[in-house]
Amino acid sequence: MSPEDTKRQLEANNLFPPDIPGDASAIAEARKQAILDAEPIGSVPVPGSVKGMVKTSFQKVMGKNPEILIDKLAERLAFERTGVRLYDGVLAKIAALGSVPGPTDIQPVIQQFRDQEYQHFVLLVEALEKLGADPTAQTPCADLAGVSAEGLMKIITDPRTNLAQTLNALLIAEAADNAGWELLIELAREAGQDQMVEDFGVALEEENEHMGTIKEFLKHATVADLL
Repeated sequence: MSPEDTKRQLEANNLFPPDIPGDASAIAEARKQAILDAEPIGSVPVPGSVKGMVKTSFQKVMGKNPEILIDKLAERLAFERTGVRLYDGVLAKIAALGSVPGPTDIQPVIQQFRDQEYQHFVLLVEALEKLGADPTAQTPCADLAGVSAEGLMKIITDPRTNLAQTLNALLIAEAADNAGWELLIELAREAGQDQMVEDFGVALEEENEHMGTIKEFLKHATVADLL
């Protein structure tokens, strides 16, 4: 949009060429080697109630790799914990900026969703304890869940973001949460954990409602900013 600045920028490219020869292939090779040499992020602690048991007997209950289900339970627990904090951030933003224009006052709905996220957190704590696992353990996937949500937390708690930007970040979280519950239900089904499948199905229905409702709120907030 600025021809004069474009000309100056092209001239600068000629005046200050790269001082290191080569192309992106070297960094690509370095990344490949780093991946091959890397250690795992962490490991899943063995459930305390299993330490005195024969491993094969536990495998009959949980499958050949029981740590997979435990890791994914811990991942959802970490995400739901963060979800409560995300909703707390949205409530603070609503208190400061007001509700979204539309047929519904979003504050009580957001509060309800926040409370449901907390109930999902409690449900996962109980599921891990039922398996004899430690719900406070930072498993590899739980660690990654915290890292992946960090950017969303920064957006929502940033005083400069408006309500539409805040709801957009919340929708990203809900979409990821939805997919996570679907996978967890499938793993629980494969492991023969019928009660978990039933309980998690209820949580997934609530998460579906969260995602659809937040999408509507985001639409109203964005249109209001446009007009």
